[in-house]
Amino acid sequence: MMRNYIQTLLVLFMSVLVTHVQADEVASTPDKPKVLMYIQPVEYTNPIKLWHYYKDYWFYQGPVVEAEARQKISQQYGDVEFCDGNASGRVLLWLQPKMFYNPQLEVFYGEVMVNVYKGQGEFVTSYRGKSNVRGMLGAYADIWIQKAYALAVDHALAKMQRDVTLQNFMQDINGEAISCSMISLLPTAKIRAMSF
Repeated sequence: MMRNYIQTLLVLFMSVLVTHVQADEVASTPDKPKVLMYIQPVEYTNPIKLWHYYKDYWFYQGPVVEAEARQKISQQYGDVEFCDGNASGRVLLWLQPKMFYNPQLEVFYGEVMVNVYKGQGEFVTSYRGKSNVRGMLGAYADIWIQKAYALAVDHALAKMQRDVTLQNFMQDINGEAISCSMISLLPTAKIRAMSF
């Protein structure tokens, strides 16, 4: 009985030891994400207003665009991480969303500008994705907004896929990594006081 107890303890100890060694190996070789995605914090803290003659609709652009872009960019380019702290990756995509609603035509006009940076904050190029979705500013406005942003992200990604230079750059795994800490050094978009 004592022998079985000792064997059980020995097996348990060995399994814990193997798990600990494997965890150390994983921690010592962190896998850098290939693509970093950034959206300005103001898109999460300051809502924009879409208006109709007798009602307004306020919403935050950041969460909607982040969800759509993260899914679609990861399908195209693999590992995507939202820029946080000192994270680093192969390329930084700075997304700048815009939304406008035309109450006469009942159309949502979505736009997502994707600025691409590499290495030490070197600007590569920009892609502007646009969309227009017909819908009413009512109870289901969030669905039309999400659809407009999804189509705008698709449009920008289609332009990125057609750019041979960018595709070659994305396939190059030997290039210098870019860090999220460089964001404060990158040029910012003009300050937007209105929703258009």
